[in-house]
Amino acid sequence: MNMRNINMRNRCDWPGDNQPMIRYHDEEWGVPVHEDKKLFEFLILEGAQAGLTWQTVLNKRENYRNAFGGFDAQRIANYDENDIKRLLGNPGIIRNRLKIQATIVNAKSFLQVQKEFGSFDAYIWQFVGGKPIQNRCTSMKDIPATTKESDAMSKDLLKREFKFVGSTICYAFMQAVGMVNDHQTNCFRYDAIKLEN
Repeated sequence: MNMRNINMRNRCDWPGDNQPMIRYHDEEWGVPVHEDKKLFEFLILEGAQAGLTWQTVLNKRENYRNAFGGFDAQRIANYDENDIKRLLGNPGIIRNRLKIQATIVNAKSFLQVQKEFGSFDAYIWQFVGGKPIQNRCTSMKDIPATTKESDAMSKDLLKREFKFVGSTICYAFMQAVGMVNDHQTNCFRYDAIKLEN
């Protein structure tokens, strides 16, 4: 299927006419992710988004990958004050000390979860019973900001000392990694994502 031939009205409203957002919507958003490194990347990026737009984070995604060693949690967990200074001086990422420190803390917590559950994937997908929730949203106003699942995830992550993991951030993470299918029902990706599960 040629993505360029798809009429905009057959796509969710939120990407607008922004090409990187359209590409992200068409190729990634809502596709189930089970690879730990990718799950960690999304957890960090969704936390970085707090108070900002996803477009801002998406535009800086490659810079984040470079700055944080390809989202290698083992490596990030060993970052020290010199690394924090280096990152605060990097104009390619969001230079917020709390968010940078949270990434290091989250890397340590992530490794603990892997150790306890065998994989972060096994841990995180338990919040939806191991299978994506298929919502039936007809417009953006039908999409919730939080759910009981994101509340439970947030509570448990916070208990495990993760940072920037409020329920709204957790729900955005769930959408990104395909734990929920929040494509609008008239979007060409809705059925495609549903079939992938």
